[in-house]
Amino acid sequence: MFHHYVGENLPRSEKIEKIVLEEILNSNIPDNKRENSIAWELKHSSGVIQIAKLLAIKRGLDVEKAIAAAALHDVYAIQTGKYEKHAAKGAEIARELLLSNGFSKKEIEEICEAIKLHSEKEKYSGNKLVELLKDADLLDCLLYDPNIYSGKPKNIRNAIKKRFRKVCKQLCLRSFI
Repeated sequence: MFHHYVGENLPRSEKIEKIVLEEILNSNIPDNKRENSIAWELKHSSGVIQIAKLLAIKRGLDVEKAIAAAALHDVYAIQTGKYEKHAAKGAEIARELLLSNGFSKKEIEEICEAIKLHSEKEKYSGNKLVELLKDADLLDCLLYDPNIYSGKPKNIRNAIKKRFRKVCKQLCLRSFI
């Protein structure tokens, strides 16, 4: 019988997911010292992973790379409780985790690029994995709170709305922002 996240012969992406989830669950940083709670980190990490899987399937992209990027996209914030420059700092942490779990140098570069740029929702890179990760993160955040980006400058809010509506259309969902 097969059980997810149990045993030594897990797929690479499942190993990465498990590492990230265990980091969240075993964090020694209490919620009052974190910018987001441990509950949020668990829910958000899982949500972004699931949305990334769906988008990768829909867009014909490598699902395993999408899962790894989604699982690791907030790894710096998970480890430190802080979000300042978390994307760039997280890409460096991700590099080591990916290398030690069997990803090739080319795959690592692609995944780390997506992690590094995932917070720049107002920019379009032309890189399909980068855009997938931005879209998965954005959709998950907006499903929790449609006003989550209300503190951003107007041009960024408008770009986020445009991105969100494009993803909703692609997934045959009605936009709610």
